[in-house]
Amino acid sequence: MKPLLKFTMTLGLVLALPIVDAESGHEGHDEEQGHDEGVITMNHSEREAQGIEIAQAGRRSLTDTIIAPGEVVINAYRSAQVTPRISAQIMHRHARLGNQINEGELLVALSSVEMADAQGALVVTDREWQRVKSLGRKVVSERRYVEAQVARQLAYAKVEAYGMTESQISTLLKQGDASKTTGAFDLVSPQNGTVISDDFVVGEVVEPGRVLFEISDESILWVEAKLSPEDLSHVETDSIAHINVNEQHRTTGRVIQRYHRLDETTRTQSVRIEIDNRDHHLHPGQFVVVILQTGMGKEALAVPKASLVLMEGSPTLFKLEGDELHPHTVEAGVTHGNWTEIRSGLAAGDEIAVKGAFVLKSLLLKSRMGEGHVH
Repeated sequence: MKPLLKFTMTLGLVLALPIVDAESGHEGHDEEQGHDEGVITMNHSEREAQGIEIAQAGRRSLTDTIIAPGEVVINAYRSAQVTPRISAQIMHRHARLGNQINEGELLVALSSVEMADAQGALVVTDREWQRVKSLGRKVVSERRYVEAQVARQLAYAKVEAYGMTESQISTLLKQGDASKTTGAFDLVSPQNGTVISDDFVVGEVVEPGRVLFEISDESILWVEAKLSPEDLSHVETDSIAHINVNEQHRTTGRVIQRYHRLDETTRTQSVRIEIDNRDHHLHPGQFVVVILQTGMGKEALAVPKASLVLMEGSPTLFKLEGDELHPHTVEAGVTHGNWTEIRSGLAAGDEIAVKGAFVLKSLLLKSRMGEGHVH
């Protein structure tokens, strides 16, 4: 029994001795000395390279929101189509797609047989009217006086209805030359704006109603968003809408109209939002994301939704202290749009990662799997 007792005591002494690192000569530990698996060290340039953005947490007004797809469309109340009113041949183009046009500016020169007939009739009736008017009612009969006046007015109205402007008619009558009644005339812009369509070629013969130009004032555009009838019932006219075009460009607008008819295919209702587009960042046809406010909300400490990640089942933020990013568990409240309320675990003014939280989570998990301290 004594040899066995001696062996047991010797083994106990060996187990009680500290483990010594063979290379360093230092006592070993379960973790490398000074290593913290819950810290990611990154300076400013390293954070930029990884797409990590830092911002201070703060309080903001949180409102209930609805997120819906939308499309930028022209403002029909600030747009016009330019069409011929009679059959005519296109002789010359004055304006082109994308041109900024002022009201009354020449767009296209046309020529028409119908216009030539109308111009000739106007010159003839105008001459007769001028002669009868100079003679006066005392010389000519009342019937002849009225007939000359009415004939001239009808001829004037006809060329105007065919597309000549008052200025063009005045020039024709001042010349008083029948050889000028060639049927040539110009269509002009009815408003200020941008040429957004000019679908024709010179020499083409066009019929009445053919759209030659579309002119639109793009300084104020519309966005139309499709909502379910239930969601639309919570949206009020004049409420604020946030328009996300992409990560670099966001703008705001206001609800001006709500559609009363459902789309037969999608069973949705549309809402029309007016936006200021004087910077010309938006163009008709673009798809956007619309965030609609549905009421007044409370003020609360809130962070971007993208700054929160789940770690071990708990919502977690990354707080910056010096050059160290620490995962910090918080109690999250409700989410409104892209913002989440933080009920506890964070103070206003704390610096947190508002972009790149998933990158930080990946780096931290990699560190915990035994790849060492993260830099």
